[in-house]
Amino acid sequence: MRSRARVLGVVFLAAAMASAFSAALAYQAESARGFDPVPWRLALLNASFWYGWVVLAVPLVILSARLRLDRAPRIAVPAHIAAVVAAALCHVALQSFSQTFAKWYWVIRPAPDQYPGFEWLATVWRAFPIEMSATIDWEITTGAAIVGIAHAAFYHSEAQQRALHEAQLETRLVESQLQMLQHQLHPHFLFNTLHAISALMHRDVQAADRMLSRLSDLLRLTLDSVTRPEIRLFEEMEFLEKYASIEQVRMGDRLAIEFDVDADVLDAAVPALVLQPLVENAIKHGIAPSGRPGRVAIGARRDGEMLIMTVDDTGSGPNERAMAALSTGIGVSNTRARLTHQFGSRYRFEFQRHPNGFTVLVGIPYRQEPAAISIAEFVA
Repeated sequence: MRSRARVLGVVFLAAAMASAFSAALAYQAESARGFDPVPWRLALLNASFWYGWVVLAVPLVILSARLRLDRAPRIAVPAHIAAVVAAALCHVALQSFSQTFAKWYWVIRPAPDQYPGFEWLATVWRAFPIEMSATIDWEITTGAAIVGIAHAAFYHSEAQQRALHEAQLETRLVESQLQMLQHQLHPHFLFNTLHAISALMHRDVQAADRMLSRLSDLLRLTLDSVTRPEIRLFEEMEFLEKYASIEQVRMGDRLAIEFDVDADVLDAAVPALVLQPLVENAIKHGIAPSGRPGRVAIGARRDGEMLIMTVDDTGSGPNERAMAALSTGIGVSNTRARLTHQFGSRYRFEFQRHPNGFTVLVGIPYRQEPAAISIAEFVA
């Protein structure tokens, strides 16, 4: 209703502006010819012209909406031609009526005892063919323009609706793909953790029991995030702390986990579990093969419009063959696919080998997610 009211308001405003403009031109023309025009009479005559077409445009637009030229041309074309001609004749009759009425009562000005009754209607009838021959081409052109503008407006509206529908479909497709990738990651992670617990059961039952207890906490966090493609960074860090505690039970003193996260980025939105497979790979390929104590450092900071997250380990890093296997593994390939689906080309996903170990860098556009709960409430 608001949209229709706005359209109606625009139409009447446009008609008012056209009436004022044509009345001003008529006033100048009459003045140039030496007449003494009355402004309000010219305004009324020109208003009857333009608002007459406003009224006649209503049935033309309704017909255009119900009988589209592109959908049923064999019926629509002759129907619209007939409607335009009929509207043009009606407008000519309206103009003949208004001009004759104005001339009779404003120019001739009959005395009260000479009231013409319906005599002036005969003048209208005589003026009609003269007016029609002079303006019928313009009237038909105006009616055809109204039909064309109505069709153009319908096409534009439909194009916008199609674009919106396609955008919604594309959004739902991306969301379903992200959920598929996220759901694919959960059983992969769970399988690896259960395998580690199974191996530990034969060496240290108490450690395996602690590992199971921490796994239950971890699964709770996983289930909380399963329906959300994005979580806040501090939720991701809490998940990694739970995961790291499981790995530390399995590896003991050989594994140290450090977090270096700037406080001002804790509310940043990140893909759920985006760092877990990278931390898992750092432990599996960086720390575990060396047989020596090692450290995995997880960092996050803001760099301009980007959120930079890093996973560093002090291992020697994978060799070329292991690097190729790492790039095609489910964890890394899943992470890259999720970043591509969510950010297109606006992300960084880099591997860096350096003298002190190996680093994986993930950079995504920095964006804060509206916090449903505060950090203090979440930690508490």
